[in-house]
Amino acid sequence: MQPLANAMALIGNTPMVRVAALDTGPCELYLKLEHLNPTGSIKDRIGLSMIEAAEASGELQPGGTLVEGTAGNTGLALALVAQQKGYRVILVIPDKMSREKIFNLKAMGAEVVLTRSDVAKGHPEYYQDKAAAIARETPGAVFVNQFGNPANPLAHERGTGPEILSQMDNRLDAVVCGVGSSGTITGLSRCFAKAAPEVELILADPEGSVLAEFVRTGRLSTESGSWLIEGIGEDFVPPIADLSRVSQAITISDKESLLCGRELLRSEGILGGTSTGTCLAAALRYCRAQTQPKRVVTFVCDTGNKYLSKMYNEHWMEDQGFIERHHYGDLRDLIRHPYAEHDTIVVAPDEPLTTAYARMKLYDVSQLPVMEGDRVVGIIDESDILMAVYGHEDHFKSPVREAMITQLQELTPGASLDDLVAVFEEDHVAIVTEGDDFHGLITRIDLLNYLRRRID
Repeated sequence: MQPLANAMALIGNTPMVRVAALDTGPCELYLKLEHLNPTGSIKDRIGLSMIEAAEASGELQPGGTLVEGTAGNTGLALALVAQQKGYRVILVIPDKMSREKIFNLKAMGAEVVLTRSDVAKGHPEYYQDKAAAIARETPGAVFVNQFGNPANPLAHERGTGPEILSQMDNRLDAVVCGVGSSGTITGLSRCFAKAAPEVELILADPEGSVLAEFVRTGRLSTESGSWLIEGIGEDFVPPIADLSRVSQAITISDKESLLCGRELLRSEGILGGTSTGTCLAAALRYCRAQTQPKRVVTFVCDTGNKYLSKMYNEHWMEDQGFIERHHYGDLRDLIRHPYAEHDTIVVAPDEPLTTAYARMKLYDVSQLPVMEGDRVVGIIDESDILMAVYGHEDHFKSPVREAMITQLQELTPGASLDDLVAVFEEDHVAIVTEGDDFHGLITRIDLLNYLRRRID
């Protein structure tokens, strides 16, 4: 392969791989690896297409500004193309989006405006409405409007669809696809209507989205739920959406989506994002329900690198109730980082305060148990370090034992929640021990997570 002119030339022509280890029933299931686009998602295709269309129409002038409301991936695609072409980008992002996406966007030079994810279309803080308002108020700005932009589905009608048919040697029975802006499913539908009308389109929809019911009944619910999956599922039908050729819709819960995505990594070695889990779960359901062999395609929509703090974080998954740990029926159930599982971040009394400080920063914790062997001898938190070094920065080299607290608030596993709250009321961290055995720490957020899980 010859060297390419720039990163934009890497967009599209992504590989196809057959699922080898998962149970696909009588079917062959293939994955279109869209996470191998340059910013790691299928949205790179529409980012390039929409910007080039705005340039061709004259709406976007040299040095102009692009404004969009996005779940993150379209923003990354726009940021990439704008960076190459010299445009300013302002992106309005719902506050449920992963930190990795936001960090990535800012690193690429995009201006990020966070807004609420708990409001519906029509509310001034709804991410698309807010983006449209910013575009109106910004001189020389273009509202990209992926949900109403005809260049969105055109990218898939002319690019993604023909690629799939070519890679499958025109032997294809079904494609399973999610809907966010609806560009992919609309573009594929138009492509297949002309080139392969026998191909069935299946909607993979997060539980809470209104789209699955719309496909099944033709009615649009006025009440949508909430879901954690990023990038797909909607509380309205996008203006560019053409769902007329979608033959069935499969609703997938957050839990099934995330666990299925994690299983894809374990079984097939492919690191996909949250919407990949939804598409794969729906595709597996479809495949296993068939009585005759079929060749089916679905998408690895984006890379799981953007969800390491969520989908691939054991503690986050536990907090959401998607992964169950061993249940003791006592305070050990509240410990986020059990010592027996080698999950507790600790420090030794003779290590310098710089080490304690570095571990707090690295692991995003505010206190550390101080351990001699397997015995807890103290605790040190941010304020202890601050008081030790303020005005005496050289004390960062001092040993932890000189700043740690040795009067510990210890509880046995059998202590009550009232006992735990009493420790917090004294502004302490609860240390759970049983004889000489240290089980771990319980913080206020651990108790809050526990109480939140009990209402589900």
